[in-house]
Amino acid sequence: MAFPNISDIMATTIENRSKKAADNVSKNNALLRKLQMKGKVKPFSGGTKIYQELTFAENSNAGFYSGYDILPVGVSDVISAAEYNIKQAAVPVVISGLEMLQNSGKERMIDLMDTRITVAETTMKNLIAGSLYSDGTGYGGKEIDGLNAAVPTAPNTGVYGGIDRATWNFWRTKLSDQTAANGLDPTKIQGYWNALWAQLVRGTERPDLILVDATVWGVYQASLQTLQRFTSPETGNLGFPSLKFMDADVVLDGGIGGFCPAGTAFFLNCDYLHYRPHSGRNMVPLSPNRRYATNQDAEVQIMAWAGNLTMSGSQFQGRYDANG
Repeated sequence: MAFPNISDIMATTIENRSKKAADNVSKNNALLRKLQMKGKVKPFSGGTKIYQELTFAENSNAGFYSGYDILPVGVSDVISAAEYNIKQAAVPVVISGLEMLQNSGKERMIDLMDTRITVAETTMKNLIAGSLYSDGTGYGGKEIDGLNAAVPTAPNTGVYGGIDRATWNFWRTKLSDQTAANGLDPTKIQGYWNALWAQLVRGTERPDLILVDATVWGVYQASLQTLQRFTSPETGNLGFPSLKFMDADVVLDGGIGGFCPAGTAFFLNCDYLHYRPHSGRNMVPLSPNRRYATNQDAEVQIMAWAGNLTMSGSQFQGRYDANG
């Protein structure tokens, strides 16, 4: 006898596996894994925008005094917030009426759904991982505001997080813009990285993750002498093979299915980056109810996600671009 509640199987299976799916996205992406370890994966529960609080100035009342000097107590406006749109993503899981008939046993139906949902999870994982590098303009402006938006090749222009970089210096990232001839020279790359690194350090704050494509990975690796090469198969317990620059993990994201732009290295301080999924829409079935195609013999369930990547400190982020 055919198992009649295929929509229930799909919805229940997606719901039961939603936390696992969300975890897999984090575990299979070096940036999200680092943010997870630092407690920077922070779901939000509602609102028309995602607001990310930040400080943009020092307290102007600070200063030295002597004896009975009058101390300034004026209001010092030092706190604001960047605002980000809520982006949405979905992967529909579809089964036709013929497939329902062909998978007449309950166990076979579950096997079919398990395979379909596994593919949906992998697809969603790759969709989010790739979108973390986007500039937010893909899919008609519906894509995640990823690293190409947060750490662009033109850091002095454009609006990001609702703040105009041309107006506010504190909201500008740092850029090391090199030609391919120089930027991909193993004898020069470490010097360029040293100079970029120095611009991103403030006291104990410094980059802790450097994401690179396959080309830059190879050049940086070639620049290291045998006894100077420090590999970390655990990548600080991230689980990604890596090299080291200073004490930051240099992670390849340009192999099979890699998404880092060619000729690029992102120097990231993950204390100021945040992954903000919606608490009620993080790899979950969009609706537990049955969804029928109006002109087809088919049923569908939709795995859905909503959120964005946000930033609270632009001046601590840098980009090495060997495409200039």
